[in-house]
Amino acid sequence: MSKGKIGVTSENLFPIIKKFLYSDHEIFLREIVSNAVDATQKLKTLSTKGEFSADLDALKVEVKVDKEAKTITVSDQGIGMTADEVKKYINQIAFSGANDFLEKYKDDAASIIGHFGLGFYSSFMVSDKVEIISKSYTEGAEAIRWSCEGSPEYQLEKAEREHHGTDIIMYISDDSSEFLEDNRVKELLEKYCKFLPVQIVFGKEKKWEDGKYVDTDKDNIINDTNPAWTRKPSDLNTDDYEEFYRKLYPYADKPLFNIHLNVDYPFKLTGILYFPKIKNTVEVQKNKIQLYCNQVFVTDHVEEIVPDFLTLLHGVIDSPDIPLNVSRSYLQSDHNVKKISNHITKKVADRLEELFKNDRTDFESKWDDLKIFMEYGILSNEKFAEKAKKFFLYKNTDGKYFTIEEYENIIKENQTDKNDNLIHLYANNKDEQYTFINAAKEKGYDVLIMNSVLTAPLLNKFEQDNHKNHFVRVDSNVVDKLIEKEDNTKIELNEKERDELEQLFSSVTPKGETNYFVSFEDLGENSQPMVITQNEFMRRMKDMESIQGSGGMYGSFPSSYNLVVNISHPLVKTVIEEKNNSLSEELKTLDTEMAKIDSDKDSLLKLKEGKKDEEVPQEEKDKLSELDTRRNELEQQKNNHLKAFGSDNKLVKQMVDLALLANNMLKGEALDQFVKRSIELIK
Repeated sequence: MSKGKIGVTSENLFPIIKKFLYSDHEIFLREIVSNAVDATQKLKTLSTKGEFSADLDALKVEVKVDKEAKTITVSDQGIGMTADEVKKYINQIAFSGANDFLEKYKDDAASIIGHFGLGFYSSFMVSDKVEIISKSYTEGAEAIRWSCEGSPEYQLEKAEREHHGTDIIMYISDDSSEFLEDNRVKELLEKYCKFLPVQIVFGKEKKWEDGKYVDTDKDNIINDTNPAWTRKPSDLNTDDYEEFYRKLYPYADKPLFNIHLNVDYPFKLTGILYFPKIKNTVEVQKNKIQLYCNQVFVTDHVEEIVPDFLTLLHGVIDSPDIPLNVSRSYLQSDHNVKKISNHITKKVADRLEELFKNDRTDFESKWDDLKIFMEYGILSNEKFAEKAKKFFLYKNTDGKYFTIEEYENIIKENQTDKNDNLIHLYANNKDEQYTFINAAKEKGYDVLIMNSVLTAPLLNKFEQDNHKNHFVRVDSNVVDKLIEKEDNTKIELNEKERDELEQLFSSVTPKGETNYFVSFEDLGENSQPMVITQNEFMRRMKDMESIQGSGGMYGSFPSSYNLVVNISHPLVKTVIEEKNNSLSEELKTLDTEMAKIDSDKDSLLKLKEGKKDEEVPQEEKDKLSELDTRRNELEQQKNNHLKAFGSDNKLVKQMVDLALLANNMLKGEALDQFVKRSIELIK
């Protein structure tokens, strides 16, 4: 028996390992099992070189929990260690046996996991004491036992072990007793070791018998040693890819399609990325892609290696060339990260273009589930945006699909305005905006459906990329002004008539946080009597701020709509006629007195011309002030008459409510009153 000291420079090293080396203590099991897999893989490498002969199919790693003894034991049948190797690789912290082995067998040992030589010491994060019982594969080797209680002191002595391999026995500390529960250990093995290349055994398979689960004689294999991403794409079919997806995400909907990554140069990268069915929202949970290093799970936070928009995908990425921190818990900055990220973006774009070209009908059938991902990609990654121009699709209200180029060619002749801008009309709800869509179609226009949460920023980008392309929602203006062809607007109202009608119709618009601005257009007697529209710029800016969650300038503004009154409609003409008949005498008297006041004011103002303020007699100043006050009083009286007429006129209220109803803006008590009024008018 020999005793010695571990080759460390500080008595405080173990506390540092215990507290700070790993971001999460549960990683200890990943590290110890990975070491056991490495030991097994080394033996396989020696076998392929003819330096060892054994039944490789029987090799496995076994994990056992002894709750009474408070131990977790990880056993392998791998290469094992001699006493000298234990002194070299265990007693000297950060002296990795994997590095030595990789240097010697660098062309045949690409699957070796460990590189830092620190993984074994993660066991001390959860253990009061750790033992190693190991026997080298070399002929005549003797088994050894190494033990340590979390200090620089260790013991090394001879032991008994029938076959080559290593047992790591961890005596779990009281504050880590959660790891002595079978369910907890099973959870960690399935999380970190689910796809390791050597069989991981944890207990026996169970069956239901006599009202309870009992163990069978069959080993419970935790992992799939040959997952789909490690196989050649030519060896897999659609069912294989879907089956693997179900292993990763048992409760997810069937994916749209997948991309198989298989790169050897200038870096090694394998994996399978799946396009899930994304709802019409950008999912905030983006930790769906799992990062592996030689089939060992590292993390599901891959934002640094996968472009932001691709984090909406699901699947697996595996690369030994991805730079990890010493605990293999997260990525470190490195030039390879950017290269890999760019390559993944290119592969995704190429695959989408391939799917579009090879089977456009199938691509179109998946578009509604795919478009959020596409829009997010265009907005967040310029390289992807450039490639996506070839296969990004517009969908119109008839359910037909067009590429960007195809659509521009289709609408160019009829939807180019007087300033040579190409106007893309769109709606976000086919049913709610039916009237506006139908009016546009009757003019020979085509209307797109743009109804995702990213529509506002996407249209802004499209317009910035091509200043001659404009996007206008069909309910943002009356149909004749959606695409202005010429400067001829015929409105047969003078300023006085406009002011009077504005007071009349505004008296019955809804009151509250929403503002309504009354305007007048000659839309033809066969058009609607009133139309409610919303300014494209203001609405889009409010949508943008809503997406960003910011309380910006536009978000603080009240919603505003335009109540466009069609002065050519017979019902509007009827209201104008009734107004003239009902208020003729009152308005005439008020207008006459206001005209007299305006004349007197003009005379006084002429007397002021060329004079300084102190040169104007106070009497004239007082007279002007009196005239202004009286003028305002008369104006208010006139407005009150007009508002009272509008409020009492059922036809006025009915037309406004009809416009609100067409926009799905009539609800609650107002809707109930509209129904009752409609019945009265029908009688």
